[in-house]
Amino acid sequence: MVTHLINIAIAFASTLISTTAFAPVQRVDLPLHSVVVSCSAPSRTPARGCQSGRFSVGLFMAEDPEVKKESIVDRITGPKLFKTVTNWNGIHSVPLVPLRIFTGLLMIHHGSEGGVGPANFGTPEFQGFVDYIMKPQFGFLPGSPEIWAAIHDYAEFYGGIFFALGFLTRPAALSLLVTMLSAVYFHLSASGSQGFPLGHVSNYSYDFEEPLLYALIFLVFWFNGAGPVSIDSLIYDAISNEETEDEE
Repeated sequence: MVTHLINIAIAFASTLISTTAFAPVQRVDLPLHSVVVSCSAPSRTPARGCQSGRFSVGLFMAEDPEVKKESIVDRITGPKLFKTVTNWNGIHSVPLVPLRIFTGLLMIHHGSEGGVGPANFGTPEFQGFVDYIMKPQFGFLPGSPEIWAAIHDYAEFYGGIFFALGFLTRPAALSLLVTMLSAVYFHLSASGSQGFPLGHVSNYSYDFEEPLLYALIFLVFWFNGAGPVSIDSLIYDAISNEETEDEE
């Protein structure tokens, strides 16, 4: 019985060897850049090499010469022309810096009618804002029109400063967004749409055009934050524990 089982095992092994020995083998030529042999033997000399222990072979693939590197022209005219950036970190955040700073600086003077600072009560400019803007178009608001005009000035003056510095950017952007939407409402109520989008007006821009563009800018920063080169980013780096959480 044992002899019979041994004969069967020998016959199976012979069949397996003959099948694998003559099986077709597909050759794959890989472009090798270099072969590195490293030895971790306890004793190694330059003359004798690895005497004992482990050794490993590293194969480094050469770059495919047929792969063409992407050029600037390819980035402009290729598929990336239609790609939308989903992460505004790194180089993509660079345009946000001058946009935020200059938008904030340009907003400051809008909140200082009649003087250097905001809410210059008693000046002709401040009173004109109250008489010709607040009372006709915002008379439905509760309280004194002068108080609302002062709130408007404070929001644009200090909000513009904070926005330019990138400090408390989201609250500043939200307050400025409200004032700009109020300005859009005022101009649409006073002048209408002026034939938008194909209408031509004497001053080459619709009355609501400027505050609408400002409002869209503030909306972007309200959603996304200050970006780089801002006080907010310095505070966040100091108090955030994101890196600690990632390491854990």
